[in-house]
Amino acid sequence: MSHPTLDTLQDALKSVLGDRLSSIVADRGEVTITVPAARLLEAAELLRDAPALRFEQLIDLCGMDYSQYKDGASPLAEGPRYAVVVHLLSVSLNQRVRLRVFCPEDELPMVASLNGIWSSANWFEREAFDLYGIVFEGHEDLRRILTDYGFIGHPFRKDFPTHGHVEMRYDPEQQRVIYQPVSIELREITPRIVREDKYGGLH
Repeated sequence: MSHPTLDTLQDALKSVLGDRLSSIVADRGEVTITVPAARLLEAAELLRDAPALRFEQLIDLCGMDYSQYKDGASPLAEGPRYAVVVHLLSVSLNQRVRLRVFCPEDELPMVASLNGIWSSANWFEREAFDLYGIVFEGHEDLRRILTDYGFIGHPFRKDFPTHGHVEMRYDPEQQRVIYQPVSIELREITPRIVREDKYGGLH
Protein backbone atom coordinates (compact mmCIF):
# COMPACT_ATOMS: atom_id res chain seq x y z
CA MET A 1 0.00 0.00 0.00
CA SER A 2 1.45 3.37 -0.99
CA HIS A 3 2.07 6.09 1.55
CA PRO A 4 0.40 9.38 0.53
CA THR A 5 3.17 11.52 2.05
CA LEU A 6 5.85 9.54 0.21
CA ASP A 7 3.85 9.75 -3.01
CA THR A 8 3.63 13.53 -2.63
CA LEU A 9 7.35 13.78 -1.95
CA GLN A 10 8.23 11.60 -4.93
CA ASP A 11 6.01 13.67 -7.21
CA ALA A 12 7.65 16.86 -5.96
CA LEU A 13 11.16 15.45 -6.45
CA LYS A 14 10.36 14.32 -9.99
CA SER A 15 8.76 17.65 -10.85
CA VAL A 16 11.57 19.81 -9.44
CA LEU A 17 14.61 17.74 -10.39
CA GLY A 18 13.40 16.46 -13.75
CA ASP A 19 16.20 14.97 -15.83
CA ARG A 20 18.67 15.57 -13.01
CA LEU A 21 17.30 12.38 -11.46
CA SER A 22 19.03 9.13 -12.36
CA SER A 23 16.67 7.12 -10.17
CA ILE A 24 14.12 7.47 -7.39
CA VAL A 25 13.14 4.61 -5.07
CA ALA A 26 10.67 4.47 -2.19
CA ASP A 27 11.31 1.59 0.19
CA ARG A 28 10.56 1.00 3.88
CA GLY A 29 9.04 4.42 4.27
CA GLU A 30 12.05 6.27 2.86
CA VAL A 31 12.82 7.89 -0.48
CA THR A 32 16.26 7.54 -2.08
CA ILE A 33 17.24 9.57 -5.12
CA THR A 34 20.37 9.24 -7.23
CA VAL A 35 21.76 12.09 -9.29
CA PRO A 36 24.75 12.15 -11.67
CA ALA A 37 27.95 13.67 -10.29
CA ALA A 38 28.01 16.32 -13.02
CA ARG A 39 24.66 17.70 -11.83
CA LEU A 40 25.08 17.31 -8.08
CA LEU A 41 25.37 21.00 -7.21
CA GLU A 42 22.39 22.16 -9.23
CA ALA A 43 20.29 19.31 -7.83
CA ALA A 44 21.42 20.16 -4.29
CA GLU A 45 20.45 23.81 -4.67
CA LEU A 46 17.00 22.81 -5.90
CA LEU A 47 16.58 20.38 -3.01
CA ARG A 48 17.35 23.20 -0.60
CA ASP A 49 15.47 26.07 -2.25
CA ALA A 50 12.45 24.65 -4.12
CA PRO A 51 9.24 25.53 -2.20
CA ALA A 52 7.93 21.95 -2.49
CA LEU A 53 11.14 20.46 -1.06
CA ARG A 54 12.91 22.92 1.26
CA PHE A 55 15.58 20.57 2.60
CA GLU A 56 17.26 23.14 4.81
CA GLN A 57 19.44 20.73 6.77
CA LEU A 58 22.08 18.22 5.81
CA ILE A 59 22.06 15.84 8.78
CA ASP A 60 24.52 13.20 7.55
CA LEU A 61 26.96 12.48 4.75
CA CYS A 62 29.05 9.35 4.33
CA GLY A 63 31.12 7.47 1.79
CA MET A 64 30.26 4.04 0.41
CA ASP A 65 32.44 1.33 -1.13
CA TYR A 66 30.33 -1.01 -3.27
CA SER A 67 33.23 -3.21 -4.43
CA GLN A 68 31.99 -6.36 -2.65
CA TYR A 69 28.57 -6.02 -4.23
CA LYS A 70 30.23 -7.34 -7.37
CA ASP A 71 30.51 -10.75 -5.68
CA GLY A 72 26.74 -11.13 -5.37
CA ALA A 73 23.56 -10.58 -7.30
CA SER A 74 23.05 -6.97 -6.19
CA PRO A 75 21.78 -4.48 -8.77
CA LEU A 76 24.80 -2.38 -7.71
CA ALA A 77 27.20 -5.09 -8.89
CA GLU A 78 27.94 -3.17 -12.07
CA GLY A 79 29.05 0.42 -12.10
CA PRO A 80 31.26 2.75 -10.09
CA ARG A 81 32.80 1.54 -6.85
CA TYR A 82 32.44 4.63 -4.65
CA ALA A 83 29.45 6.77 -3.79
CA VAL A 84 28.53 9.56 -1.43
CA VAL A 85 25.23 9.26 0.45
CA VAL A 86 23.60 12.34 1.97
CA HIS A 87 20.62 12.51 4.33
CA LEU A 88 18.57 15.71 4.11
CA LEU A 89 15.86 17.02 6.40
CA SER A 90 13.15 19.59 5.78
CA VAL A 91 12.11 20.96 9.16
CA SER A 92 9.49 23.25 7.65
CA LEU A 93 7.80 20.49 5.63
CA ASN A 94 8.62 17.57 7.96
CA GLN A 95 10.13 15.33 5.29
CA ARG A 96 13.39 13.54 4.61
CA VAL A 97 15.24 12.27 1.57
CA ARG A 98 18.38 10.25 0.94
CA LEU A 99 20.56 11.60 -1.88
CA ARG A 100 23.18 9.41 -3.52
CA VAL A 101 25.83 10.31 -6.06
CA PHE A 102 28.38 7.92 -7.55
CA CYS A 103 31.98 8.98 -8.14
CA PRO A 104 32.65 8.63 -11.88
CA GLU A 105 36.25 7.38 -11.45
CA ASP A 106 37.34 4.53 -9.18
CA GLU A 107 41.03 5.42 -9.30
CA LEU A 108 40.40 8.98 -8.09
CA PRO A 109 36.89 9.10 -6.61
CA MET A 110 35.71 12.70 -6.71
CA VAL A 111 32.49 14.67 -6.42
CA ALA A 112 31.71 18.33 -5.82
CA SER A 113 31.71 19.59 -2.24
CA LEU A 114 28.32 20.40 -0.76
CA ASN A 115 29.82 22.63 1.92
CA GLY A 116 28.83 25.80 0.07
CA ILE A 117 25.18 24.71 0.10
CA TRP A 118 24.99 23.11 3.55
CA SER A 119 27.81 24.18 5.87
CA SER A 120 27.25 21.08 8.02
CA ALA A 121 28.81 19.03 5.19
CA ASN A 122 32.28 20.31 6.16
CA TRP A 123 33.44 17.69 8.68
CA PHE A 124 31.34 14.92 7.14
CA GLU A 125 33.21 15.41 3.85
CA ARG A 126 36.53 15.39 5.65
CA GLU A 127 35.53 12.10 7.28
CA ALA A 128 34.56 10.54 3.93
CA PHE A 129 37.87 11.75 2.49
CA ASP A 130 39.80 10.31 5.42
CA LEU A 131 38.07 6.93 5.56
CA TYR A 132 37.34 6.30 1.86
CA GLY A 133 39.70 8.60 -0.03
CA ILE A 134 36.82 10.41 -1.74
CA VAL A 135 37.91 13.88 -2.86
CA PHE A 136 35.37 16.71 -2.52
CA GLU A 137 36.21 19.25 -5.18
CA GLY A 138 35.92 22.80 -3.89
CA HIS A 139 36.28 21.94 -0.20
CA GLU A 140 38.55 24.59 1.31
CA ASP A 141 40.08 22.46 4.09
CA LEU A 142 40.05 18.83 2.92
CA ARG A 143 42.37 16.96 5.29
CA ARG A 144 42.20 13.96 7.58
CA ILE A 145 39.94 14.29 10.59
CA LEU A 146 39.97 10.90 12.37
CA THR A 147 43.25 9.18 11.50
CA ASP A 148 46.75 10.44 12.21
CA TYR A 149 48.59 12.68 9.75
CA GLY A 150 51.04 9.86 8.98
CA PHE A 151 48.30 7.30 8.37
CA ILE A 152 48.65 5.30 5.16
CA GLY A 153 45.56 4.49 3.12
CA HIS A 154 41.85 4.77 3.83
CA PRO A 155 40.60 2.32 6.47
CA PHE A 156 36.94 1.97 5.41
CA ARG A 157 37.80 0.77 1.93
CA LYS A 158 36.87 -2.92 1.57
CA ASP A 159 40.39 -3.88 0.50
CA PHE A 160 42.11 -2.19 3.47
CA PRO A 161 43.76 -4.83 5.73
CA THR A 162 42.15 -5.09 9.17
CA HIS A 163 45.56 -4.90 10.83
CA GLY A 164 46.62 -1.81 8.88
CA HIS A 165 50.04 -1.13 7.37
CA VAL A 166 52.04 0.49 10.17
CA GLU A 167 51.95 0.66 13.95
CA MET A 168 52.95 3.47 16.25
CA ARG A 169 54.92 3.13 19.48
CA TYR A 170 57.06 5.18 21.80
CA ASP A 171 60.79 4.50 21.43
CA PRO A 172 62.57 5.14 24.78
CA GLU A 173 65.99 5.39 23.12
CA GLN A 174 64.90 8.05 20.62
CA GLN A 175 62.48 9.51 23.20
CA ARG A 176 59.78 10.01 20.61
CA VAL A 177 56.90 8.26 18.90
CA ILE A 178 57.93 6.25 15.84
CA TYR A 179 56.15 4.35 13.09
CA GLN A 180 57.17 0.87 12.03
CA PRO A 181 55.72 -1.98 9.92
CA VAL A 182 52.95 -3.93 11.60
CA SER A 183 54.32 -6.72 13.79
CA ILE A 184 50.96 -8.39 14.49
CA GLU A 185 50.92 -12.09 13.66
CA LEU A 186 47.88 -12.74 11.50
CA ARG A 187 45.84 -15.70 12.70
CA GLU A 188 42.27 -16.81 12.82
CA ILE A 189 40.97 -17.05 16.38
CA THR A 190 38.55 -19.90 17.00
CA PRO A 191 36.65 -19.99 20.30
CA ARG A 192 37.95 -22.69 22.66
CA ILE A 193 34.57 -24.38 22.94
CA VAL A 194 34.70 -24.98 19.18
CA ARG A 195 38.37 -26.07 19.18
CA GLU A 196 38.18 -28.58 22.02
CA ASP A 197 35.64 -31.39 21.98
CA LYS A 198 35.88 -32.00 25.73
CA TYR A 199 36.08 -28.41 26.93
CA GLY A 200 34.37 -27.95 30.31
CA GLY A 201 33.70 -31.67 30.70
CA LEU A 202 31.36 -31.78 27.70
CA HIS A 203 31.49 -34.96 25.61
